[in-house]
Amino acid sequence: MTTQTVVSGNGPSATDMQYYYQHLYPFKSIFQWLNHSPKPGRDMMHRELAMAFRSGAYKRYNSFDSVQEFKAQIQRSNPDRFEIGAVYNKPPRQMDSLLKADIKALEKEVVFDIDMDDYDAYRTCCSGASVCSKCWKFISLAMKIINVALEEDFGYTDYIWIFSGRRGAHCWVADRRARQLSDLQRRSVLDYMNVVRDRNVDKRLNLKRPYHPHLIRSLECLKPFFVEVILREQNPWENDDMAIQGLLPGLHDKVLIEILKKHWKAHPNRTSEQKWTDIDSLATSQIKHSSPLKRSDYFNRLRECKEDLVLATLYPKLDVEVTKQTIHLLKAPFCIHPATGNVCVPITESFTPSHAPKLIQLQREMESNENQIEKTSLQPFLDQFQQFVNQVMKKELVGAKREREEVITNF
Repeated sequence: MTTQTVVSGNGPSATDMQYYYQHLYPFKSIFQWLNHSPKPGRDMMHRELAMAFRSGAYKRYNSFDSVQEFKAQIQRSNPDRFEIGAVYNKPPRQMDSLLKADIKALEKEVVFDIDMDDYDAYRTCCSGASVCSKCWKFISLAMKIINVALEEDFGYTDYIWIFSGRRGAHCWVADRRARQLSDLQRRSVLDYMNVVRDRNVDKRLNLKRPYHPHLIRSLECLKPFFVEVILREQNPWENDDMAIQGLLPGLHDKVLIEILKKHWKAHPNRTSEQKWTDIDSLATSQIKHSSPLKRSDYFNRLRECKEDLVLATLYPKLDVEVTKQTIHLLKAPFCIHPATGNVCVPITESFTPSHAPKLIQLQREMESNENQIEKTSLQPFLDQFQQFVNQVMKKELVGAKREREEVITNF
């Protein structure tokens, strides 16, 4: 059975949000995470937070000196959501009294944003803002690919994925080395990861050979899911016009493309899996009288085309703007999505949107459990996030101690 999550037009009211900030939002954990320490310091006191309101107003350059001030301001302002920006050399709230040249962004987590929009060319189970457990597999696979690259290629270990609240996910990489990357270095990380920049169905991806080791590894990871997710569950090419527009441009041989067109017109509405098999069988018939060398070369090129198609359909496509600039703002964890009422909770690859608690559900749970947050469905996500925060703070403490020892040794 597939559970479908549909965006509701009736999001949380101002009163609902006030209740959430008053009773449920984990201000202390968020403060510790952004500050990298339980004790207030520069990393939070010089951190920009922006608030977005139901009216459409947007207030940037807020900064807070303590968790109490942070909590009080959010509760008093009652924003629709608030967003996290960079750590500056001076408190952002002084922005109006400073020259633009005097304030500089020093660091921020490296962030990645993936959205279901980028899979709409191959997603058939849902459309628009609807999401189900089938199409969420696109996001889960994207997380898998990015996780491996972060750990094996960059050596990052302090990262967490947060549900966007509707149909996407945000990755926050909090390792100190990542936070201190310049904009140029962030673009380099982005260029390394963002292989599928244009998921255009009528254009061949045509990646360079031999594949980079990261792509070889990604392909091996994605191949086992291609038949299940693309060919069987989504079945985007059962419609013959869609197959001609979206599948055939990925092939290298014009003669084979014409043969397949004729075959599908004579045998309409074959499934995507059948059409995928047709490619090999008709290619074999076409060149069966060719020399062994020519046949070998032909099938190598055909295999490469099919590998490119696997990556074109399943490899994550990233929102470039989110990653490339230190000053970019991104919605904070545990905010409420204004359209769905979902909490933006930490997630793993096994998550689906139906797992996300909704604010209205949490209010009912609080009422029936004497306002004990520990007995709500939010608590496991709070525990998961606090575990991540503790890991970040511990690493920061070890790193700071090592730096002090190095200074003493060098002195």
